[in-house]
Amino acid sequence: MDTRARPDISGRIGALRRKLAEAGLDGYVVPRFDEHQGEYCAPHDHRLAFVTGFTGSAGVAIVMRDRAAIFVDGRYQVQVRDELDLGTFAIEHFYDAPLKDWLKNNLRNGERVGFNAMLLPSTWDADCSRSVELAGGVWTPVDGDLVDAIWTDQPEKPLGKITAFPVANAGESVAEKKRRIAAMLAEQGADLLIEAQPDNIAWFLNVRGRDVAFNPMPQSFLIFDRAGQTEWLVDHRKLPNDLSDFELDDVAIAEPGKLLDRVRAMAAGRTALIDPGFAPSATAHATRAAGGTVQLAKSPITLAKMHKNATELSGFRDCHRLDGAAWVRFFAWLERHAAEREASGKPVTELEAEERILAYRQMAESFVEPSFRSISAAGGHAAMCHYAATEASNGLIRKDGVYLLDSGGQYLTGTTDATRTTAIGPVSDEIRRAYTAVLKGLISMASLKFPRGSFGHQLDAFARRPLWDLGLDYDHGTGHGVGHFLSVHEQPQRFDRRVNEIELKPGMVTTIEPGYYKAGAYGIRIENQVEVVDDGDGFLSFRSLTLVPIDLRLADFGLLTAAERTWIDAYHRRVAQELDGLLEPETVGWLSDRTAPISA
Repeated sequence: MDTRARPDISGRIGALRRKLAEAGLDGYVVPRFDEHQGEYCAPHDHRLAFVTGFTGSAGVAIVMRDRAAIFVDGRYQVQVRDELDLGTFAIEHFYDAPLKDWLKNNLRNGERVGFNAMLLPSTWDADCSRSVELAGGVWTPVDGDLVDAIWTDQPEKPLGKITAFPVANAGESVAEKKRRIAAMLAEQGADLLIEAQPDNIAWFLNVRGRDVAFNPMPQSFLIFDRAGQTEWLVDHRKLPNDLSDFELDDVAIAEPGKLLDRVRAMAAGRTALIDPGFAPSATAHATRAAGGTVQLAKSPITLAKMHKNATELSGFRDCHRLDGAAWVRFFAWLERHAAEREASGKPVTELEAEERILAYRQMAESFVEPSFRSISAAGGHAAMCHYAATEASNGLIRKDGVYLLDSGGQYLTGTTDATRTTAIGPVSDEIRRAYTAVLKGLISMASLKFPRGSFGHQLDAFARRPLWDLGLDYDHGTGHGVGHFLSVHEQPQRFDRRVNEIELKPGMVTTIEPGYYKAGAYGIRIENQVEVVDDGDGFLSFRSLTLVPIDLRLADFGLLTAAERTWIDAYHRRVAQELDGLLEPETVGWLSDRTAPISA
């Protein structure tokens, strides 16, 4: 990162510490979360970046009067050191050495730590409270937010327009969803659901929005009881005057600032189901204060939404054909121009490549926006799992390094996410060996047949095994759920070394994305989006949704088994068939070359 572009972090830390003193606190927690505990936040909620300078999508900081620490996961261990003043912040691992452990081990007796209960879910609240108590400290919620109090030019909350999402695309009406969720609440013995996840609410009410880039859902809250009473807490300015296209006849609308008042009014004497990881802990506190009972459990909307219906799955397949065409156009363009451009002294840049893949996606009428900021990474930048090119860092795509593109789109019919790694010149034996191991990991997982009742953490090792054989690994999950024209990172199902209690079932859509990263040198990742399908006789398997050729020029064919070669040939044959009729003649020729069967 260009250090000249760094904000005055020391001044902000000083201002926050003065607020601590005024509030009688010794420390304050600054999470990346917004009030919805989401990964992607509006500029209004970039409190962690404002205080620390760290711009990643996951993390939390603790600022004490005389010390500070930031916690980030494996994707950001390189980036955080580029962006932060290491003299101010100690760097900790989000999972291996989390905030709760830091509080238990580093807090001094009697120190008071404050937090905004609208920005932390109940799991964090409870874990940190126990740790602080063990350390002899005090864990206390504050009124308002101390970061907001010092952020003089904080952006306003977003007001993205809300649109109706037609049943023809959703595959299920709001009335049908209400009946399903009410039955799930009754089965769990809860009277009402307090919902804070924007993608859940958008799915439930068949709406979409534009509050946060890459996330086509409005920020809002929902209170729903098992009798069908529905209250949507959303800024009315986001809605059009004419609601005739919406399914909101039996939905009361209130302002989001009234959330805790409405919780206190509706939860009194009743049992409220609150997601412990994805709803602000303030809602649980308000429920208990009103005399209600809190049931901490995964939202039934989350559990219903993760199983895509036939209409949603058809939409996914449709948008992946369009997305595959965009990828093929992009790589055909890159191969036509990258080497020639480098020879002329004007290499293709990371930002130029990012703009080019976007332009090719925009050729599809159903394309709305990217599903996340593309990771367009050349050379050593590819070793940063969530790298984002800037004018200052804008790398050059050259013959002497690999190029990684992780990119996706939001289409009216679904959401895409894929990664490919390529090179415009010869690669070293080291890179070829690592690339082949990543490819073998993808094939191992994508071709897997596994019994019903399996879980993501049980399958994760299949993707890692070829890398482990070389003494290599990667510090991120192997795959995540994907929403239907919603969040590209959809919980709860995922592939990871950490235990995931969600059973894999037909209709789930996930990614498979093994990788390998050598800091400062190169990064490799190959990612396909897949759907879980019934394979008969009590077994399941994966069907690839992604339709993008895999660059075999970086692979060592001698390390591939006959079964792996067969899988590659079958996959490439299907890519060519599915994209037939969508491409221009010169691009068809490129696709034919890249999907040709592997020579015996």
